[in-house]
Amino acid sequence: MKKLLVLSSYFILLLALPLRAQVPDSLPHLSDSAFASLITCGPGEEFYTSFGHSALRICDSTQGIDVIYNYGTFDFDTPHFYWKFARGYLNYHLSRSPFFNFLFEYQYEGRAVWQQRLRLSNQEVNNLFLLLEFNYQPDYRYYQYDFFRDNCATRPRDMIIHALDHRTLSPETTTDTNLTYRNHLYLSTANTLLWWRLAVDMALGLPCDHRCSNYEYMFSPIAMMHQFDTLTVSDTHQPLAEPAELILPETRDLPSRSISPTITFWVLFLAVLLLTLLGWKYGWRLRWLDIPLFLIPFLGSLLVIFLWFASSHYCTKANLNILWASPLFLYFLIRLRNSRPWLVILQLAMLLAACLMTLAPLPQQLNAALLPISLTLALRLIAFKKTSMSSTTSNTSKTSNPSKK
Repeated sequence: MKKLLVLSSYFILLLALPLRAQVPDSLPHLSDSAFASLITCGPGEEFYTSFGHSALRICDSTQGIDVIYNYGTFDFDTPHFYWKFARGYLNYHLSRSPFFNFLFEYQYEGRAVWQQRLRLSNQEVNNLFLLLEFNYQPDYRYYQYDFFRDNCATRPRDMIIHALDHRTLSPETTTDTNLTYRNHLYLSTANTLLWWRLAVDMALGLPCDHRCSNYEYMFSPIAMMHQFDTLTVSDTHQPLAEPAELILPETRDLPSRSISPTITFWVLFLAVLLLTLLGWKYGWRLRWLDIPLFLIPFLGSLLVIFLWFASSHYCTKANLNILWASPLFLYFLIRLRNSRPWLVILQLAMLLAACLMTLAPLPQQLNAALLPISLTLALRLIAFKKTSMSSTTSNTSKTSNPSKK
């Protein structure tokens, strides 16, 4: 009902207000009253909106210009959309829209919006305006999206830097934050979307554990907003932007805390441990349990290998999740009790390494939920070989001591 009222008021305002966002064909020199702002949007309900969003605003009320430049636009109707996205070949593009329309969209979704007016000279505002308009041309507006190095936040950051007139960012803005790309993702999914965090952790490899400089961690819109509060330029050593001003409060229902996958998989581990102990006592082989348990990490290995070798995403390379999501589990499924002992020992060593990396994140931080998963797989591998050795011993005993007729 609330969204319906907002939508109705939007159309009433459209009729009552003139639309002042069209840029003339021949670009004017902006007036002295013009300003540029970094716009930061809070997280939304969908996972891909959970990290927030950034855009740039150019406003010149004297000439009736109030425009948003948005680098986070993509087309769901792109042929083979999901295949291109998975392989890292999906093009994003710069879009331009009236500021009022942009703000209404976020009001409709109940998401917060902040504005930071940039402390730029009139010449620098014009520089930024011309750069954005040039980049908006059809031949230049498309770019290959990269979540960490080339996205809706890094593009506005770079445009602002390029617009500076004989000024540069001060060296102190490149100091080490001691946080990795992965750490920043965790900040965006704290207590919520924990299952999505697990999925993302499984897809991301070693490059995500690179420790970011202040410049690099501005891939995150919210982090960039906080950084711009203190980011200084070489001539004045004053902040490049004014403090963030909340221009649209958050009204959406906040997501509830999700069930922890770590707790879920510890419960699974205890259940499998109980079944395994009973199996050893009563001689159960539990093949019905091993088949799904070994099939899941094998399917996970296919995803890891695909993202590692068949995609252009640099952040999915060298993924040590292959230690537990191993293709060896297909071999164990096929060979069943006849698996070679040295391969079982190798896989157990890999699972041990995965356990250690959930506790001490070196060289790659693995999700905490993978500790009970790895222990569960190791337990069933041990039971797997124990049952096999018992069967072999039993058969040998029967062969060496045949019954008399």
